[in-house]
Amino acid sequence: MITPTAGFIVYGVHKDGLQDPMGAPFIDDALVARSKDALRRAGVRLVAHDVVVASKMEARAALKRMKDDDTVDCVILFSGTWVWAAHMIGAIRDFAMSGKGVLIWTHPGSQGWRPVGGLVLHGGLLEVGIPHKFVYGEAEDPTEIARIASFCRAAHMKQWLNLSTIGAFGGRGMGQTCGAADPSQWLRTFGVDIDSRDTTELIRTAQNITPEELEALGPRIAQLFGELPPATLVNERSMRLYLAIKKLVQREKWDFYTIQSFPGLGDDYSATCFAQSMMLEDGVGTSTLGDFNTALSVLLLTKLSAEPVYYGDLQHIDKRTREIKIIGDGACPPSLASTLGPAGFAEHGIPTEGEAGGLSVKLLCKVGEGVLARLGRVNGAFEMVITRCTVFEPPADQLERRKLECGIPFWPHGFVTVHCDVDALLQHWNNEYACLGYGEHLYDALVDFCEMTGIKAVLP
Repeated sequence: MITPTAGFIVYGVHKDGLQDPMGAPFIDDALVARSKDALRRAGVRLVAHDVVVASKMEARAALKRMKDDDTVDCVILFSGTWVWAAHMIGAIRDFAMSGKGVLIWTHPGSQGWRPVGGLVLHGGLLEVGIPHKFVYGEAEDPTEIARIASFCRAAHMKQWLNLSTIGAFGGRGMGQTCGAADPSQWLRTFGVDIDSRDTTELIRTAQNITPEELEALGPRIAQLFGELPPATLVNERSMRLYLAIKKLVQREKWDFYTIQSFPGLGDDYSATCFAQSMMLEDGVGTSTLGDFNTALSVLLLTKLSAEPVYYGDLQHIDKRTREIKIIGDGACPPSLASTLGPAGFAEHGIPTEGEAGGLSVKLLCKVGEGVLARLGRVNGAFEMVITRCTVFEPPADQLERRKLECGIPFWPHGFVTVHCDVDALLQHWNNEYACLGYGEHLYDALVDFCEMTGIKAVLP
């Protein structure tokens, strides 16, 4: 899980201990300290500026420092007291041109006149058209602190994506139209470059994996699954493919990737189920079928969550109960397994989607709160559908029956209840894949990311 970094700047004209007519300092230093501590406890690293900003020169110096610091994802402008907005606006505009986020935080309270300083600056940024978020909330309120932390995480992801590279092994899989990418649009929207390699190099790299490299993989597989898979050629190829993908992604310095899987690789060498499961376990953003939109969705959820991400088919939706079954074709990070359905080995099992076969993962996803989300395009414009959800386990005496319903009981299953209007969800959903991330905080962070990058957030 990422740790965002925010510049923290206190501003206000009446500073340096200046007191109001009743003898109290306009700027409450103890309140400022408590506010910074609350953010740190929420997982935000702060780069605090030690001068309270009032003049144009002070504003330029403070914001230039934050602009030039590559570790800073955004700036939090904390209203200490009232301020002359014109002294701040130019420097904030210059900072915002870097693409980093701007947030104004006003802590409630009559003493100190903080709301006046917060609102005059908020209004000035609105007037000029400088994107920002305005938060009016107490440091002791977890909900308000979560809003600020969410913004910081989204700003981190926006900055992380800039100058990153997504790689593609092969081309479009299974004729997918709703996963294709326009390289110019990705560069313009996210700052992401798209690179690609033919799968022949991947097969060659897999074939050249040494026996020593395979043997070194054994202990980790045993730790994740409780045993090693049977020693067959098909299973060995699956493990070789995982090591080859990992090796090439690192060599090419790709930040995340997608892979065609089939037709092609799954017919000529091995299905990618096990390799994709392990790469997800490693915390790498990825997808199958050359699906770029799913790859970015998985990347965002992976970076924002403390758990790995599961993407699988929206295999069945019960509108009455709002239950969704997510069943992936053998790919799921094994650490997501529940005690009722522990991680184990299976076969890919569908010859029309990869005649070479391959090792796959079977499990039942553990319980937890999270989100379902996926980036897509509607008439060429990016949208992201996001809904909160609860992952649950069916009763133990019903599990086998529930898994048999799809006809492929040995693929990974996730049982999810979505907290939304299911009809609205289905009208806007943009692919057969559901990307499942664990963590209630993911919802707000994704919404903030969409706001920052100009993506339409669809919240059914």
